[in-house]
Amino acid sequence: MALKKTSKLPQAATLKQILKRCSSLGRKQAMGDEEGLPVDVPKGHFAVYVGENRSRFIVPISLLSHPEFQILLRASEEEFGFSHEMGIIIPCEEVVFRSLTCL
Repeated sequence: MALKKTSKLPQAATLKQILKRCSSLGRKQAMGDEEGLPVDVPKGHFAVYVGENRSRFIVPISLLSHPEFQILLRASEEEFGFSHEMGIIIPCEEVVFRSLTCL
């Protein structure tokens, strides 16, 4: 059974763009000019906003490979889209998200 990779390319490209914008992946190596990039996000992590209050969580990039997180990303794309400046908004309760990140 062959898997079609073409259907995931737009989402993968969009996620990569968002991660560059809201994580340490997007930091410029040049001295100084880090305007607009999060300075509190360590290398290998990215920020997400969760719940009605949009609480900010810093999570490892490895979380992207977890099936449960991928389901949340699809729900996020359907509900909010990925074409805004805030970053990734996860549509679930904070308690649920905390339990997912503790796995």
